[in-house]
Amino acid sequence: MTTPDIAARRVLGACAALMVGALTLTACGGNANADANSSGDSKGGQGSAKTSTAKIVISAKDGSTAASINTTGVKVSNGKLTDVKMTVSGTGQAVAGAISADGGVWKPKEQLERGTKYQISATAKDGNGRTAAANSIFTTVTSANSFIGTYTPDDGTTVGVGMPVSFNFNKVISDKKAVQSHITVTSSSGQQVVGHWFGAQRLDFRPEEYWKAGSKVTMKIDLDGVQGANGVYGVQKKTVDFTIGRSQVSTVDVNTQTMTVVRDGQTLKSLPISSGSPEHTTYNGQMVISEKFVQTRMNSQTVGLGGEYDIPDVPHAMRLTSSGTFLHGNYWYNKGNPPFGRQGTSHGCVGLADVQGAQGATNAKWFYDNSLIGDVVIVKNSPDKTVSPDNGLNGWNMSWSEWTAGSAA
Repeated sequence: MTTPDIAARRVLGACAALMVGALTLTACGGNANADANSSGDSKGGQGSAKTSTAKIVISAKDGSTAASINTTGVKVSNGKLTDVKMTVSGTGQAVAGAISADGGVWKPKEQLERGTKYQISATAKDGNGRTAAANSIFTTVTSANSFIGTYTPDDGTTVGVGMPVSFNFNKVISDKKAVQSHITVTSSSGQQVVGHWFGAQRLDFRPEEYWKAGSKVTMKIDLDGVQGANGVYGVQKKTVDFTIGRSQVSTVDVNTQTMTVVRDGQTLKSLPISSGSPEHTTYNGQMVISEKFVQTRMNSQTVGLGGEYDIPDVPHAMRLTSSGTFLHGNYWYNKGNPPFGRQGTSHGCVGLADVQGAQGATNAKWFYDNSLIGDVVIVKNSPDKTVSPDNGLNGWNMSWSEWTAGSAA
C-alpha cells in the first residue's frame, strides 16, 4: 500500500468516528417534542428531567390509626393545591372541604368522626406548572382511645359572678398536668385564674374572689392529641367566650328565715323563706345556682329518702348542689299557717312562697326572674355542716391556698 493510501484511510476513519459521535449525541439529547409533553423539563445534552418542587403534606400519615378529628388536613409548600378529594374509605362517601384562597391549605368542612377510616388524594402544581401528588389512608382516633370533657358555662352565655369553669371528663385522667396545661382561662378583669382537680375526672377553674361584674372570660381548649392517660388522647380544640353579668349575692339566714338579695352592693329585697327542718337541715356555705327550671319533678327517693314526697310540678326551681339542694317555689304549704319567715319545714331545700301552676307575681317567681346561673346563694346559721366544695359548683368554700394546692399545672 502506498503512503497516500494509508493517509486516506486515516482520514476516512476519523470521519466515521465523528459520524458515530454525532449519532450518539443525537440519541442522548432525546426528542424535543416528547420533552415538552413530559412532567419535567430537560436541558439539552444534560439528560436530567426536573420533578415538581411543590411539596404536599397530609397531616394524617398513611397507615396511622389515631388521626385527629379536628386538625387533619392538607398543606402544600412551593406550590398551590389544585384538587383534594377525601372519602370515607370503603364507601366512597365524599367528605366536604375547601382549598384556601391562596391554594396553600385544604381543610374538611366539619369535624371528622372518631374511629373512622378515611382516604385523602391531593394534587398540586409548582410555579412552573409541574404536578405533584400525595395520598393517605388512615383511621381517626377511636372513642375507646380518646377522652372528652363536658364543660360549663356555654359559649356566648352571661352568668353570675360565682360561676366557675367546670370540666367533667369521660375518662380517668392520669396525666393531669398535661391536660390542665392545655386549658387556659383568662379574664378581661386581669384576675388570676387557677385550676383545681376534684378527683381524676373533674377540673374546675376560678379566681381568688368572685369574678368582676361585666368582665369577659375566654376559655381556650387545646386538648386535641393530648395524652390524658396511657393510650387515651383528647379530641377537643375550641375557644369559648362568656360574660359575667351584674353581681348578685343572696344570703339566707336560717335564724331569721329570711333571704336578703344584694345586687351590685345594693339591697334589692328581703324575702321570707323556709329552710330545712330540724330533721333535714340545709347546708351552710356559698352555693352557686347551676341550673334553672320553670317547673320540675322532685321525688324524695332520688335523694336517698323514702316516699316522703313526689311533687311533679315544683315551680321556679334553681339547683344549688348536685346532691339535690334547690331554692324553689312552694305552693303546697299550709295556707292558714305559712312557714315562710317563721320556721324551716323542708327536706333541706330553701323554699319561697309560690302558687300552683307557676303563675302569678310571687316571691319565688320574682327571684327566679331576677337570677342568673352562676349567681351566689350563701346560707348561714344552719345547724348543718358547710357544703362540700365538689357538691355542685361550690369551690368557693375552699380557701385560696387549698384551691391552688389542687392545681396540677
